[in-house]
Amino acid sequence: MGKIIFYEGHNFQGRHWECNSDCSDTFRHFNCCNSIRVTGGHWVAYEKPNFNGYQYILSQGEYPDYHRWMGFNNCIRSCQMFPPYRGAYRIRIFNRPEMSGSMMEFTDDCPNVFERFQYRDVFSSNVIEGYWVFYEHPNYRGRQYFLRPGEYRACSDWGCSNPWVGSFKRMRSGL
Repeated sequence: MGKIIFYEGHNFQGRHWECNSDCSDTFRHFNCCNSIRVTGGHWVAYEKPNFNGYQYILSQGEYPDYHRWMGFNNCIRSCQMFPPYRGAYRIRIFNRPEMSGSMMEFTDDCPNVFERFQYRDVFSSNVIEGYWVFYEHPNYRGRQYFLRPGEYRACSDWGCSNPWVGSFKRMRSGL
């Protein structure tokens, strides 16, 4: 069973709220979030209600301030838990919208998209198996975008406004 605890203060201080399922609007439970403790499961926390805005991928562990989860600020307004996954991983990325142009298929993490794909722009993607996280910069840095299995015909489908993907990795259970 997954559980995430949000704290208004740094270092797990102040008012807190425990959550064990998806929540589309956390505002009624806390005003700001300066630390998080994940005691079970894998979570995606969002900057805005209804699973919108910047995304933060959180695995089991402690995050004493928002910089530790690569947060841009102390605003978390919704969260989702995603189920454990132990199957195969497969993703296709394309340098044009609508899954066209040059394509490359991956089954493993990619710390530098440009070095492997020869393109920095990823306009569309098809997640065939597993859960994946796109990062704005190489070496798993910058804004994060969580992708479930399915077709993403434009970069806006996974929540970004530009097609830059610097790296990506599989979301594996036990990470």
